[in-house]
Amino acid sequence: MATPQREWFEKDYYATLGVGKAAVEKDITKAYRKLAKENHPDSHPGREEKFKEISAAYAVLSDADKRKSYDEVRAAGPSAYGFGAPGGGSGAGGFRVDDLSDLLGGVFGRGKGRKGQPGPRRGEDLEASLTLSFADAVAGVTTEINIVGPGPCDTCNATGAAPGTTSTICSACGGRGSVDSNQGFFSFSQPCSRCGGTGMRIETPCPSCHGSGGTTKPRRVKVRVPAGVDDGQRIRLKHRGGVGFNGGPPGDLMVTVRVGGHTLFGRKGKDVTLIAPITFTEAALGATLSVPTLDGRVSLKVPAGSKSGRVLRAKGKGAAAAGGAGDLLVTLEIAVPAEPTAEQRAALEAFAAATPDPRPHLS
Repeated sequence: MATPQREWFEKDYYATLGVGKAAVEKDITKAYRKLAKENHPDSHPGREEKFKEISAAYAVLSDADKRKSYDEVRAAGPSAYGFGAPGGGSGAGGFRVDDLSDLLGGVFGRGKGRKGQPGPRRGEDLEASLTLSFADAVAGVTTEINIVGPGPCDTCNATGAAPGTTSTICSACGGRGSVDSNQGFFSFSQPCSRCGGTGMRIETPCPSCHGSGGTTKPRRVKVRVPAGVDDGQRIRLKHRGGVGFNGGPPGDLMVTVRVGGHTLFGRKGKDVTLIAPITFTEAALGATLSVPTLDGRVSLKVPAGSKSGRVLRAKGKGAAAAGGAGDLLVTLEIAVPAEPTAEQRAALEAFAAATPDPRPHLS
């Protein structure tokens, strides 16, 4: 007879799995898989304890010898084995066998669910890059990108078994994915080496995925890029990454945006920048400039006496953004002729003769 655990007296494993005491192995396995899928912590965070209870119940009821022992000790009661009343008894000197079992279980990872236990598995997060033109990045765009990532095998429909065949419950572990190693009074669980911890054996592997149930495949994903996206910005697309397995959710897709340059415009956040050359006389006397924007042209007034480097602002003519569009920032740059004509030279010399010395304080 297997060594009784205190929880055998405290917990009704049949009720945990929702089956009757006369349930056959097939019914127990079916009930366990349904509950494990509904409570697996990978897809349902916060249900770790529930998943642990389900797994513990299945580990006993799926093993014919353990189930027989469990039924016998439940019928005899805890006092027959020196456990005392359920929930409060102890062995000699106050030592509780299940306390040490829980402690050792924590050290060896038994309290976290079997690593190889089959269940829903979330898809992988994938990385991709997208190159946009300057105009598309400013205005926003919906486009598509090609990605290559893991997904379910189309040949076997993610079962891992060749078409026309099915996987079978592993005879070594009874479908639990782990085997017990008895060490005297205690027993420890470890992943089953026969099935790799999956609980299932594939006798005839799928020729396409070689039994893995998944394959790497290309696909196209639609990407909605918000207006005003910056170069190097990352966009997370929920559930657009790798496909999940066994009913698990897909992963996410992280898209890094690369923005191309423009012959005229630049960017400062959501503001668009532009350099506009003006003549000396326009700077001195003032003028009205017609400058381009991303969606047409606007007129800006140059105040008289403007200096090179002065910035004029066209409201709302920058990049669109959630908090409102940016502005067009026009930087004035006085154009100085490198080789003035004779007429320009004569005019400049006359202007110079009529202009007072601007540097008397430096004399």
